Amino acid sequence: MALDLSVLPLAFLFTSPGPVVVEIGPITIRWYGLLIASAVLIGVSLSQYLAKRRHINPDLLSDLSIWLVITAIPAARIYYVLFEWSEYAQNPARIIAIWQGGIAIHGAIIGGTLAALLFAKLKRVSFWQLADLVSPSLILGQAIGRWGNFFNSEAFGRPTNLPWKLYIPPERRPLNLASYEYFHPTFLYESLWDLMVFGLLLTLFFRGLSGKPRLRVGTLFMVYLVAYSMGRFWIEGLRTDSLMLGPLRIAQVVSLSAMVVGLAGLAWLYLRKRPLPDVVSLKEEQGIERGQGTGDRG
Repeated sequence: MALDLSVLPLAFLFTSPGPVVVEIGPITIRWYGLLIASAVLIGVSLSQYLAKRRHINPDLLSDLSIWLVITAIPAARIYYVLFEWSEYAQNPARIIAIWQGGIAIHGAIIGGTLAALLFAKLKRVSFWQLADLVSPSLILGQAIGRWGNFFNSEAFGRPTNLPWKLYIPPERRPLNLASYEYFHPTFLYESLWDLMVFGLLLTLFFRGLSGKPRLRVGTLFMVYLVAYSMGRFWIEGLRTDSLMLGPLRIAQVVSLSAMVVGLAGLAWLYLRKRPLPDVVSLKEEQGIERGQGTGDRG
């Protein structure tokens, strides 16, 4: 006998209280901005802690975080606007209205990666070492930031009548789905998936500090690419607002590409047993692989 989930108590019915936390005169504090700021602060603290555990100067991560914030958030916005240009071309003033939502994590990853590559080159430290230390903070920040979509009533999935469903107000529904009230809470799916990936990355990180064979430099970042992209590919298929390039969902294409890169990187590290190509010199790279690269030279 099949279980009728629709008759279960609505214990997981999500309804956004709205995008604004509080208004004090001309000052408006929005959930989206508050969550992003919280994710940055928590992420910096975590990456500094992990750096200390690997005997790397934590100030290096503080400096890197400034570069990442300056580049990742604008890159995430530019990425989103480019694929939604037909909408923003009619009202260019909305391009800077980031508090209304509309940033793409893949854009942030691309922008942040480019910034980290330049930072590593200038500081003469291993990019892969930095990427390993930032990866747990990055996925945790994504888990936190996804709740901004909940408060903005955006980035939701197809209509559903499951007990875990999200109410979307009429003005936020797509025109072709205006008659539906409840949708898949894809923000929740991705947030939970990100937390699981976060747990995996921390487990792998501390495994390397517990007397077991240490992971090769770059492993955590490659695992991040594969694990996050697997979940994102599935979740993106549920969404109603995917960025599109013709018939293709851009996030799914990028996720597949990231999985290929991550798997190729892991194969390079553990099947070929060679360090990943880096932006530092060969001599410096060899020292880092032996655990001698502390980042104190910056």
